[in-house]
Amino acid sequence: MDGFNYTFPALRGVQAGREYFVAMCPLRLVPRMLSFDGQEVPPELRAQRVLNRGRIPAITRYIVENPHDYVFSAITASIDGEVEFTPYDEKGVQRNLGQLTVPVAARFVLNDGQHRRAAIEEALKENPDLGDESIAVVFFIDAGLRRSQQLFADLNTHAVRASASIGILYDFRTPLARVARQVASLVPAFKGRTEMERSTISNRSLKLFTLSGIYYASGALLRKTAHDEISSEEEQLALDFWSALSRTIPQWDTRVIEATASFELRRDFIHTHSVTLHALGMAGADLIATHPRDWQARLAPLAALDWRRANLTLWEGRAMLGRQMSKARTNIVRTASALKQALGLPLSPEEERLELLTPEQIAADAQLEEAEL
Repeated sequence: MDGFNYTFPALRGVQAGREYFVAMCPLRLVPRMLSFDGQEVPPELRAQRVLNRGRIPAITRYIVENPHDYVFSAITASIDGEVEFTPYDEKGVQRNLGQLTVPVAARFVLNDGQHRRAAIEEALKENPDLGDESIAVVFFIDAGLRRSQQLFADLNTHAVRASASIGILYDFRTPLARVARQVASLVPAFKGRTEMERSTISNRSLKLFTLSGIYYASGALLRKTAHDEISSEEEQLALDFWSALSRTIPQWDTRVIEATASFELRRDFIHTHSVTLHALGMAGADLIATHPRDWQARLAPLAALDWRRANLTLWEGRAMLGRQMSKARTNIVRTASALKQALGLPLSPEEERLELLTPEQIAADAQLEEAEL
């Protein structure tokens, strides 16, 4: 900050005939300079969505716990005020390199990156030394609220969030992601049959499972979250459990898989779908906790279970809702309850409560969860 101005090293560019600037902004300036509209402002008078404070702790923890290894993409903001760009030269490449001067009194409106901005503010409270680091900010010259709202719409209309599977595939920081990759590459039923990039499988795909499904199922098995440490013994336990299931569930036998079209297995059976994998992980955690020495032998009842989607008596209201697979939390827990009963395991009070739900209540729970997402 120079006098009553902010001064940034910047690049100048042109989009749709308008100048814009890419500047390096010290993190310590981000909270005080870049504002976002308050929750109390009506949507039509805001330039972006309401801040979801539930997302901020995870992003803050990411910065604070990885001070030498975090990465942030650029924030986008509009400036409502007079700016001055001073190039280093009047011609050549350097005519678009220079310093951007912005009055302190100018109004900055975030068009994209409000959760990163809020997380940076919280991270600076825990580690003030981060203040000297910088983040790229793309500045547009504001032409009023309508222009800012259009910027938000344009920036988000074509944005596509990466699938959970490819995020897990490329995540070398999270222990549970490492376990999921190991399970997918070494367990006989999963090896070569796991969709590593997408979290859904098309009917034409040769894959049976998704990496994200294995990730959440293994987390349930080990009772671990993304931020928990996982020992080599626990990693081996995950490999042993899913390998044992490969030998137990008839349709997971590699000879059966090789002789059957993948889409037929997914069409006719529930056990390749993520909801069932997750439920298997939950039931497996209780089985291992109850019978730590002989849990593998006690998996035998799962071999005789009727896993067909046509078995509506067992799976409707559990893995399925209206004959369609359902990933709602209630359906996952109810599926795990059915598996635990087949394995001779007692149900928890919460599982017993969910067993008493009517079909209408199960459907309502699923609709509520979908609405919250």
